[in-house]
Amino acid sequence: MQPIPTLTTSRLTLRPMRFDDWPAYRQLMASERAQFMGGPFSDAAAWGMFCSDYAQWDLLGCGALMIEDQASGACIGQVGINAGPLFPEFELGWFVYPEFEGRGYAREAAETLLSWARDIQKLPSLVSYVDPENTRSAGLALRLGAVLDPSAERPAPEDLVYRHYPRVSA
Repeated sequence: MQPIPTLTTSRLTLRPMRFDDWPAYRQLMASERAQFMGGPFSDAAAWGMFCSDYAQWDLLGCGALMIEDQASGACIGQVGINAGPLFPEFELGWFVYPEFEGRGYAREAAETLLSWARDIQKLPSLVSYVDPENTRSAGLALRLGAVLDPSAERPAPEDLVYRHYPRVSA
């Protein structure tokens, strides 16, 4: 098993999850903002998701990383590559806590983890499952270069699937 990576950008550190990340995660998952992820969730369901986000690293070589602002040290959200029995393919997902939206953090974190998945893990393709009403995430998937793939298998029939194809070498 390889260690959980820590990745950095000029503004962000993508780091392994810690127990002290749980309160903000729980609050988001219990809120109406979790509607695009199948929520709001009970504490028990959110705890299961939190633990799964972490456990996937040992079990599958991928999982979630928390997004931390280097300047303030604040945990501002999460980015992850999900796999396993609930996901037909490796899935790139993200969320940013409400008070940190609109600053490009989700894109910066997702681009960084996508590069890691391609360059280090050598994943040939990833998808992002997006609720059709979540226009902000759909827009981000497109800005990341993903293409809508209507024929892809999906965990929920209403999900849109955005495919992140491998980079084409010139």
